[in-house]
Amino acid sequence: MSAESSDSISPSDSSRPLKGKRALISGASRGIGRGIALEMAQAGASVTINYHSNPEEAESVVKECEALGVAAFAIGADISDADQVRGMVSDACQQMGGLDIVVSNAAYSDRHLMLESDMDEFRRTIDVSMWGAFHLVRSGAQKMVDSGNGGNIVVISSPHAHMPMPGAMAYNMAKAANDQMARTAAVELASKRIRVNLIHPGWIDTPGERKFFKEETLRSEGAKLPWGRLGQIREIGRGAVFLCDPRSEYITGSTLTIDGGIQLPWREMYRVEEARRETAAT
Repeated sequence: MSAESSDSISPSDSSRPLKGKRALISGASRGIGRGIALEMAQAGASVTINYHSNPEEAESVVKECEALGVAAFAIGADISDADQVRGMVSDACQQMGGLDIVVSNAAYSDRHLMLESDMDEFRRTIDVSMWGAFHLVRSGAQKMVDSGNGGNIVVISSPHAHMPMPGAMAYNMAKAANDQMARTAAVELASKRIRVNLIHPGWIDTPGERKFFKEETLRSEGAKLPWGRLGQIREIGRGAVFLCDPRSEYITGSTLTIDGGIQLPWREMYRVEEARRETAAT
């Protein structure tokens, strides 16, 4: 039986399935990362909040997590810098006494058509969203292998990995790389009892979306989606908890899609509605 077993949680602990686990989440001072940190804390895990440029917001998340009865810490680091990531992982292990869960969430995106791209912004998107994910997955996995206790790695990717969204070439490229990176890592780390999985969020209500869209656009366009709204950050957090739950130990190399149906062919429903109208008129 592996160290992480589906029988390792008693019924009394079912509401806190990550009790005793230690998690590091990149880009967790706001948005999806914040939602993941809060849900993991709610599930009983100690959490380290990585941030790049928002220390006040990171400390606010720390306080929210502590209020849920767990230890929480904040560490500033540029995820695109391999040396800073290694230092952050070491610091997180020292503060929490080890590392059981790594969530690669930090991302950057600048939206321009390919022919109009500012190459500094293009490279920054790749450096943070692709190389940053790799640096964290690699450094986190090394600590887990050294401990010999297995672990969980969750990579927050995107439907952009397989949907060539115009105006987002660098981000599309980075997320496609994330998917292959995570699946390859899942193969290479399985014998070490380290599970690696992906989450594909849909259109989520985050501060980052306001970089590209007005509030009224988010509300009106969100209402047109199959589920009638944008996703919420803690819905992604609950997905991350599910993947890291010891009862999910047979899941590795998989992609959990949490998108309210946005990748379904929902726009094609007009064909059904039109056929209905034609039938009713005859």
